[in-house]
Amino acid sequence: MTNHLHLVLSAKEGHNLSDILRDFKKFTAKTILEDLQTNSKESRRNWMLWMFKKAGSSNSNNKVYQFWRQDNRPMEITSNEFFHQKMEYIHYNPVKEGFCKKAVDYPYSCASWYEGKTGFIEIDEILI
Repeated sequence: MTNHLHLVLSAKEGHNLSDILRDFKKFTAKTILEDLQTNSKESRRNWMLWMFKKAGSSNSNNKVYQFWRQDNRPMEITSNEFFHQKMEYIHYNPVKEGFCKKAVDYPYSCASWYEGKTGFIEIDEILI
């Protein structure tokens, strides 16, 4: 999706999902912002940096830029039925938004991995 992502995460014993998500957001925000600041080929570069700076200025938790929203909507997967419902939603979200006709055709989805073990993103498959 162009403005959000869906993740299914698990943590090894002794690790906290909140810490993992915090570190993921910190790493990806830093990496993407550094790329935007140095990549003059991105046509929306100035606009995106302006938007991230504007968002950062209204949040005292940030020094300059805010890339990720401060909130998220975690949902604990407690059953096979719920897992399959969420995976179907995630896979068909780009289809619903008109980015592709079939879920497996969206390059940033794990749908193609579950169908044929191929795809742009290799995943640790969840089997329930």
